[in-house]
Amino acid sequence: MKAVLTPLSLLERSVAVYPDKIAEVDGERRFTYREFQERIQRAASSLRSMGVKPGDRVAVLALNSPAALEPHFAVPMLGAVLVMLNTRLQASELAWILNHCEAKVLITQPELAAVLAPVRGELPHIQSIVEDYEALVETGTLPLGNLPEPEEDGLLSINYTSGTTGFPKGVMFTHRGAWINAIGEMLEMGLGEDSVYLWTLPIFHCNGWCFPWAVTGAGGRHVCLPKVDPERIVRLIEQEGVTHLCGAPVVVSSLAHHCASRGIRFSRSVKILTAGAPPSPAVLRAATEIGLEMLHAYGLTETYGPYTICAWRSDWNRLPAPEQAILKARQGVPYIINGCDLRVVDQEMADVPADGETLGEVVMRGNNVMTGYYGNPKATEEAFRGGWFHSGDLAVMHKDGYIEIRDRQKDIIISGGENISSVEVEKVIYEHPAVMEAAVVAVPDEKWGEAPKAFVGLKEGASATEQEIIDFCRSRLAHFKCPKSVSFGALPKTATGKVRKNELRAGQWVGRAKGVN
Repeated sequence: MKAVLTPLSLLERSVAVYPDKIAEVDGERRFTYREFQERIQRAASSLRSMGVKPGDRVAVLALNSPAALEPHFAVPMLGAVLVMLNTRLQASELAWILNHCEAKVLITQPELAAVLAPVRGELPHIQSIVEDYEALVETGTLPLGNLPEPEEDGLLSINYTSGTTGFPKGVMFTHRGAWINAIGEMLEMGLGEDSVYLWTLPIFHCNGWCFPWAVTGAGGRHVCLPKVDPERIVRLIEQEGVTHLCGAPVVVSSLAHHCASRGIRFSRSVKILTAGAPPSPAVLRAATEIGLEMLHAYGLTETYGPYTICAWRSDWNRLPAPEQAILKARQGVPYIINGCDLRVVDQEMADVPADGETLGEVVMRGNNVMTGYYGNPKATEEAFRGGWFHSGDLAVMHKDGYIEIRDRQKDIIISGGENISSVEVEKVIYEHPAVMEAAVVAVPDEKWGEAPKAFVGLKEGASATEQEIIDFCRSRLAHFKCPKSVSFGALPKTATGKVRKNELRAGQWVGRAKGVN
């Protein structure tokens, strides 16, 4: 009789093997694995008393804290479905997601609950909003008992994309997929019972790339960090003996700059898994110089987070540092758990030659590809045409079997690891009374890798300033989606009247390769 693959079993094992080890650190608070499990069970008890049943959706809007980490076990423990919400979204965007998934309960924090104030009356499915997570834990009763048996292919969580086609799509994760990807993270990152993982990556992002389950399964220690702060990161690395963390290249570069400017070099190994916009060789070199061990991964929300890793080869250690950094910046090969289910194909689904030059689309399949988009069969069918998941990313295949992303088929902008739809931003700019036409493209940004820039044509006799356009967007969109700069003038167009975004983009990336995820 085979056992069900579910991340819930990873908690059970670590509690049995490491009951008195520290599992979770939140500021001055420290919880052992036994206490960690009890808190999770009490939270589940309270949710059940609120009417949460198998299949119900429970949404979480929280910073990196127990309120974000513990529901990764408490919600699926009830057979319910976890929906993590991006803390950077605005009220209307959050309301759309909550209504689309028909969330029954929302767990949040006082500092974030205020964002929802304008739409409280527009959430017909929400029956309870929990703003005090600790009260939820304290009011739960033990023993829990009578829990549903997890279904291996049952829905575990829904993770919404950043609306890269106008509206967010809900990516469906299963118990099986989450368990397998957690094991993959343990293998690729070398997680073990001595590992101390610092939460610099937002837990809301792809379920924290499955690290809530991976670190727990390894018997490691979670260290919560609500906000990325290089000074605090350094302090926690030293105080807690941090061994692992994840983040977008902007996290790596800010940490490297902070340390280099203060003469800080870590004396013991700290592994950083970075993904999002590919890190530049300069960032990788800077990180290595302060004693960080860099691992570069690539994936999407649709692949449970990381799907490939730039697996390092020992013979590359003999190469000069600049050459090593160039190799490490490639997106690499599939995780061990994904076998060889990765291809770069042309429009007829034929593999492109492994020459490092011929562009094709990255397609994947296997254990760590979503089951589909929640409530969106049309988008699901399109994404899986030909029996493979289509990433929308253009890449080359090198002769050694490593892929390297070169561009995107769609005009998605990746800023600090967040996907931004240029169309979504353009729609907002068009609402400005002085705007006749607008186009938004990605431009280089020293801090975020790339950022949105707007090109705007004004109506005859109308006027607007750069700051006015930016402020107009910031009042209507999550701030990370808004253009950082604006240029005015006529936009180049095709014979059919379409704006030539490729020309606008090319003019901004002269001498530089456009980084994409």
